[in-house]
Amino acid sequence: MAATQRIAVGTMVAAACAASLAGCATGSKGSKEGASGPQKGAPAPKSVVRLIGDGSTAYTGAQPHLPRAERLKPGQKPPQFVVFSWDGAGEDSQKLFSHFRKVSKENHATMTYFLSGVYMLPEEKRDLYRPPQHSPGRSDIGFNDEQGIADTVKQLRLAWLEGNEIGTHFNGHFCGPDGGVGTWSVNEWKSEISQAKQFVKTWKTNTGMHQAAPLPFDYDKELIGARTPCLEGQKNFMKAARQLGFRYDSSGVNNQVWPKKKEGLWDLSMQLVPFPGHTYEQLTMDYNFMVNQSGTETQGDPNKFDYWGDQMHDGLIKGFYRAYDGNRAPLIMGNHFESWNGGTYMRAVENVVKEVCNKPDVRCVSFRQLADWLDAQDPATLKKLRTLKVGEAPRKGWASFLSGHPAPAPKGVPGAPAVGK
Repeated sequence: MAATQRIAVGTMVAAACAASLAGCATGSKGSKEGASGPQKGAPAPKSVVRLIGDGSTAYTGAQPHLPRAERLKPGQKPPQFVVFSWDGAGEDSQKLFSHFRKVSKENHATMTYFLSGVYMLPEEKRDLYRPPQHSPGRSDIGFNDEQGIADTVKQLRLAWLEGNEIGTHFNGHFCGPDGGVGTWSVNEWKSEISQAKQFVKTWKTNTGMHQAAPLPFDYDKELIGARTPCLEGQKNFMKAARQLGFRYDSSGVNNQVWPKKKEGLWDLSMQLVPFPGHTYEQLTMDYNFMVNQSGTETQGDPNKFDYWGDQMHDGLIKGFYRAYDGNRAPLIMGNHFESWNGGTYMRAVENVVKEVCNKPDVRCVSFRQLADWLDAQDPATLKKLRTLKVGEAPRKGWASFLSGHPAPAPKGVPGAPAVGK
């Protein structure tokens, strides 16, 4: 089963792809790789701006448009969460980052953008990157140039202010047995994570764009989750991530069931959904659909582009309704800002956003928002939700299924009664 790998930036050409649980691609100049949410939160205080370090980032107060997570009431039907996420997110000549920001806003959605740290590092400063098990300045997805960094920073800034989440896809995107992330130790993962943060926190110094506006968040606090390159190295990454205060991981493959914690982190893995025309199911990722349609050829038969896009769209929609009308498990998807097979997968994802994010009881959200909601629930309620199988709705209805009296919310947890009341 193939999944995701990232692409080259600037004039760099990505290394050849190894298809395992994740794929890779060659890209053009620039960086690569829901319904209630953004309109509900209060804007951040305009007067709070505190530059951090060299001014590449800043504390600007609470993130705008971040809804407060509420605990389910007894007998209440859970909302249908849908997560759209992007690996190696950045803005290049295709302008797909800015395009999907617009799509999100128009459809009451927020998303998670997994930024690759090397997309914040200019080519001439490549030796600042010291990848585990590789020589300094090595990256299988290249680096960026000043314009690409400026464009990416603009999109990251606007995305965060609109309530979206900025995660990480780490740096050099090394896959396979020869120094790939699957061979990295816990300490090597810590080094990779530290460097991913550092490139975000020092992009002004590394580009010389000292007069540019900062990113409006403290990345040390903003960064709470990730997806590993090629979905490899999850075991040691999760150990490192837990020690560094991460809250979730999305590097695995799962069925459409309610999430649980794994190694102290919420396991918010992508899922398997129906694959129209096939007897087997398909991972909710554009790269996987492509590999099972045109192989590693990123531009296959143009006569099949529409059909392939429809297959992806219909598979995701089938998966959505299986949950929406069934166990209400969150639907989790991962994609890339790519124009594979004529951009058919981008059109499919956009149409899914438009079709599902405006439905009743649907919340198209970031991983952060999903994790916030899960943390706010009574553990007994979540445990009961996890007894529902794929597509299984409670036989006697939701009111009966969740009619028990949940334990009081711990003090300070969303949904807890106010002190003195």
